[in-house]
Amino acid sequence: MDRRNNRLAIFLFIGDALLTPLGLFIASQLRAMLPFGKPLGPEGHILPIPIYLLAIACWSGSLLISGAYKIERSPHFITRITHLASAAGTATILLAGFLYMTYREVSRLQFLYSFLINLGLLLLFRGLVFVYLQRQTDSPLLTPSRVIIIGARDLAREIARKIQNNPIWGYRLVGYLDDAPDIQRQVFEGIPVLGRYENLLKVIEDHSVNEVWSTLPPRAYDQLHTLVAKLETIPIRIKVIPDYFSLALVQASVEMVGGFPIIGLREPLIRGLPRLAKRVFDLMFCILLLILTAPLMVAIAIAIHVDSPGPIIFRQTRVGENARPFKMLKFRTMIKDAEAQIDQVMRETGEPDLLHKRKDDPRITRVGGFLRRFSLDELPQLFNVLRGEMSLVGPRPELPWLVERYKPWQRKRFAVPQGITGWWQVNGRSEKPMHLNTDEDLYYVYNYSLWLDMVILLRTPFVVLRGEGAF
Repeated sequence: MDRRNNRLAIFLFIGDALLTPLGLFIASQLRAMLPFGKPLGPEGHILPIPIYLLAIACWSGSLLISGAYKIERSPHFITRITHLASAAGTATILLAGFLYMTYREVSRLQFLYSFLINLGLLLLFRGLVFVYLQRQTDSPLLTPSRVIIIGARDLAREIARKIQNNPIWGYRLVGYLDDAPDIQRQVFEGIPVLGRYENLLKVIEDHSVNEVWSTLPPRAYDQLHTLVAKLETIPIRIKVIPDYFSLALVQASVEMVGGFPIIGLREPLIRGLPRLAKRVFDLMFCILLLILTAPLMVAIAIAIHVDSPGPIIFRQTRVGENARPFKMLKFRTMIKDAEAQIDQVMRETGEPDLLHKRKDDPRITRVGGFLRRFSLDELPQLFNVLRGEMSLVGPRPELPWLVERYKPWQRKRFAVPQGITGWWQVNGRSEKPMHLNTDEDLYYVYNYSLWLDMVILLRTPFVVLRGEGAF
């Protein structure tokens, strides 16, 4: 456990352990009060002490193993909820197994109530603690580590910005050191430049620094060796943040191979078990949707054939995960050879805000307008999902000629499988210009979870039925 957050982690652990029996007690009282389930005896809802102890062990152990007390691991709100919900599910399964072997007479409704109440109390407790810590930066729950950053350029300022926005991580930035004459005595992100590299030992002593973080570029590593040599006799932590991370699509990974650190800059964001879970989830729902929509797709195919000449299915090259091109399927909604006329409907709003959709597009057929309004033209993409080229949820696959106009930061959207629906689609759809679409997509990339996929899928039908932003 990191010394910076020892007190906070212990406080959360004790709080969670006390809330577990409280939630179980409340669930017991609700079981007696609510008119659901089979009638119990006068004291049928009262649980013996060993069940409370089992519940504390299961919930506390699951939270500990899941990393719920590694505060800096989950900076995003949705990620925190996902980790806690996953740990709660594990705890519930463990407790159910123990009860099956020992106390089978426990009411199922009572057990369900306890899960929901415990999870609710857990989230409420964490939320109140984190709100308090965001406002009270000098809380006794934290033992902040005082940090000096070597370098004061873009990478250093980005790190400072994130640290300033997340005081619960337990770091307090003292200042920067940089040899550049033009930035001496300046302040970036509320943190001052305290001098040159040669002042390192004095700054450490004057400001009681606990850690030194280097953001020097590779060309300055000779200076880094010199600085590290100066610190050999001082009990202080030294960390290096390579500037290579700015080249990564979303997040770099570090692994040890034969004793050498290997930094991966282009690794898939979703790997291992989460990747398998997403694929299984896609296949299950995709097959179900294909069965349910088969009659509708046949009717749409007939309507397209009668309405205008041309193929029923439109195949278009799109850019998928890791910038890999593939043929995306759609019901044809435009006249034949519509792509040859795209120059007539494109409009610019200033680089890079290119809009290539418009409501009065003359190429759209009568049936096509209806299909687009309710996103029915997207149904054939279920076959792309079956083939593994797409996912049900993810950033929309983009046109290659639009991707060519992307800036480097926009390409990070390809770090995950591209989807039929996504965070952008349920938050404004095609009414937003390209660069704002990418912002929404990157929110999904940085906050991915199977839970978020479910939330997006549940919201999609309501957005589609309203026909918002679809044309």
